[in-house]
Amino acid sequence: MLNRVLLIGNLGRDPEVKFTGNGKALCTFSVVTSEQWTDADGQRQERTEWHRVVVWGKQAEACGRHLTKGRQVYVEGALRSREYQAKDGTKKTVVEVVAQRVQFLGGGKGTEGAAAREPGSADELIPF
Repeated sequence: MLNRVLLIGNLGRDPEVKFTGNGKALCTFSVVTSEQWTDADGQRQERTEWHRVVVWGKQAEACGRHLTKGRQVYVEGALRSREYQAKDGTKKTVVEVVAQRVQFLGGGKGTEGAAAREPGSADELIPF
């Protein structure tokens, strides 16, 4: 079996970095991707998808320092779903990419094109 996600897209918002109770960094951001095609009638179509990305550890700290809204990134990771209870008491499900590797692409803040990776960091997931 295989659970692998590969994305190249742009950040939809600035990343948000938080720290767990034991001091481990957690960074979240959204990545937008789009695909274009010509339908059977010859009309140009486009589909845009938003992806929630979660990054852990030192890689999370690097993402917080170097990424900004609009920056292009390559994300490699696994798809995870989790449930949580909303403030109104309803149960919600969220699907997110838990990144094992983030490569900074394109221009913007931190244009050195650095990559960050922390093996095994995708194995932990906590609600936030």
